[in-house]
Amino acid sequence: MAKSGSLSIRVVEGRALPAKDVSGSSDPYCLVKVDDEVVARHDDIIGKISLSKEAITADPRGIDSWINLSRVDPDEEVQGEVCLAVKLLEDARGRCLRCHVRQARDLAPRDISGTSDPFARVFWGSRSLETSTIKKTRFPHWDEVLELREAPGTTSPLRVELWDWDMVGKNDFLGMVEFTPQTLQQKPPNGWFRLLPFPRAEDSGGSLGALRLKVRLTEDRVLPSQYYQPLMELLLESVQGPAEEDTTSPLALLEELASGDCRQDLATKLVKLFLGRGLAGPFLDYLTRREVARTNDPNTLFRSNSLASKSMEQFMKLVGMRYLHEVLRPVISRVFEEKKYMELDPSKMDLNRSRRISFKGTPTEEQVRETSLGLLTGYLGSVVDAIVSSAGRCPLALRLAFKQLQQCVEKRFPGMEHQDVKYLATSGFLFLRFFAPAILTPKLFDLRDHHADPQTSRSLLLLAKVCAVQSIGNLGQQLGQGKEQWLAPLHPFLLQSISRVRDFLDQLVDVDGDEEAGGSTCALVQPSTIVREGFLLKRKEEPASLATRFAFKKRYFRLSGRDLSYSKTPEWQVHSSIPLSCIRAVERVDEGAFQLPHVMQVVTQDGTGASHTTYLQCKNVNDLNQWLSALRKASAPNPGKLAACHPGAFRSGRWTCCLQAERSAVGCSRTHSAVTLGDWSDPLDPDAEAQMVYRQLLLGRDQLRLKLLEDSSLDTAPDVDPGKDSSAVDGPCAEVLAQQREATTRLLQVLEDLEQAHEEFQKRG
Repeated sequence: MAKSGSLSIRVVEGRALPAKDVSGSSDPYCLVKVDDEVVARHDDIIGKISLSKEAITADPRGIDSWINLSRVDPDEEVQGEVCLAVKLLEDARGRCLRCHVRQARDLAPRDISGTSDPFARVFWGSRSLETSTIKKTRFPHWDEVLELREAPGTTSPLRVELWDWDMVGKNDFLGMVEFTPQTLQQKPPNGWFRLLPFPRAEDSGGSLGALRLKVRLTEDRVLPSQYYQPLMELLLESVQGPAEEDTTSPLALLEELASGDCRQDLATKLVKLFLGRGLAGPFLDYLTRREVARTNDPNTLFRSNSLASKSMEQFMKLVGMRYLHEVLRPVISRVFEEKKYMELDPSKMDLNRSRRISFKGTPTEEQVRETSLGLLTGYLGSVVDAIVSSAGRCPLALRLAFKQLQQCVEKRFPGMEHQDVKYLATSGFLFLRFFAPAILTPKLFDLRDHHADPQTSRSLLLLAKVCAVQSIGNLGQQLGQGKEQWLAPLHPFLLQSISRVRDFLDQLVDVDGDEEAGGSTCALVQPSTIVREGFLLKRKEEPASLATRFAFKKRYFRLSGRDLSYSKTPEWQVHSSIPLSCIRAVERVDEGAFQLPHVMQVVTQDGTGASHTTYLQCKNVNDLNQWLSALRKASAPNPGKLAACHPGAFRSGRWTCCLQAERSAVGCSRTHSAVTLGDWSDPLDPDAEAQMVYRQLLLGRDQLRLKLLEDSSLDTAPDVDPGKDSSAVDGPCAEVLAQQREATTRLLQVLEDLEQAHEEFQKRG
């Protein structure tokens, strides 16, 4: 049984933040870090909020409140863990504390080289001892036993401090752990312990301002795959029947239960589950039919954050991110690089800032408006041109899903008076929920490495939210409405674009074929296709005696549908390759394995059955995620995928992750053996996804039981009126009732079996 956890953090807003700029304001942003990661950045630090796991899990709903910022001293911020084994002995001479300082990991980098020179200092009563200093590492191995003695009858706490040794100046604090005398006597420490900062009084008045945070932590245990098969069968059966009459299937129940923040998480899990089975098309069609059947006003269709809307939104992100990048990246890059000042709203216009538009002297408001209008229409023209010419590049899975959507909507709302409804349904998803958010916040869609500065952010807002993309997405139906009357000069351009958008939407759904929307995890990448390329640092498995930090060599990699090849330069004629068919796992590597970040491993198997591992270091976390995604997708059809592997490396005669001494030892961490269907998504993990669905269904178990009792009571109801036709009861209604009762009984049994399996695994420990 594996553990599965999810931490959701939403930074909502801030208030009363202090000014850090000469203008009397600030340009605030937040860094979210887990496990006390060190604060070390060049910008002005306003403050921090630290939340413990216990504080987050105190309420099952998580945290949703204003929290005051506290001060930050970068020298006191700590991270990492220390491994200790402590024994408390007593003889005629008194008490002896034997502290075995084994090692530490993931320590804060205090030196300019990005490492530290750590040593440990142990305090017990009035005595203290130090370990040796290990140079240039964040993962030191001391393996030293320190013995400290005290007089009989003394009861003192044990404190172990870690420091970074500096030749010049004072040493830097890396963290500490402390144990009470009761702990030393009753349960002497033995294992890994998280390092903590020195205790100190926190700011109490909120003088640094506050943030409103929404934080939720969910933890669960995932059963082996076979336990979820009955639930998966029920989920797959759900999409085969008539959606409108479905009231007791798992999907119907989930739709009733899903609400609030969990709806998006649930939609993501469900989409991934059905993508992995090649049935995303029927799944989306099922939810669409249910939503359309319940909608009477076409103007409200898919406007709420229903399970159907959220599922389609997540589906677009999972399968369409590369398409979005191809369409929008050139325009987004221009906006960032040119940094033009644009503003049409008189209340937000800054004439002094607009001097950059190359006027002599201070321009008038009319001049700024005319220049901004020209710039905006230029960018908008590029956006519209890129979108309306992209139908052929849109993934087939997405086009088929939109075709199903339009057919369903057209059937529900026929007639000339509703001729635009099918267009609005598609454009509402594609423009308002896909293109517009990507333009507004390009970093969240991996279009840029950093968030925009305030001026560029305002330009993106004008492009995305306030004007063109949303107005075009609504086919011009909201032009002239609302408070933004200063947008009127753009109306002629927008109206000219509407017919082009309709033509584009017609082309988008003009596809044939019976392929499933979303495809299957067994879909091969064409051998001649270059999926991804770029420089990486490469290291093969080598004898442990080699210097690990310098064993990585820079090589240029190309991933095709045939192999992963590499050479010294892009133009180098001689190259080596790893056949895709030999890949058995593609996984991240712990930072401590080589004391390097952003490392992944490609585990292969040769013709003799022997396994080999190639380690690759990427330039940043985005690059790492994209290479992981591409490699997993390209090698998805391979048989014999590994169920587990080692997230560490085999060094000094043992694995750094689990400390097993055999190189051939079975892996200690589950692999992500299924495919990643886009650079945006995490790998598919059917077991973890099914576990979340199971937990959601448990919330509705009592509701299901009541439904079953109600259905059963109809069997013992008094005889029907003799004057009425009994066939109305014994006919189709009775058949539907029997089917619903059977489905309810099966689902309750599946939930009971899963609950029992969890209890059995829990007893095993």
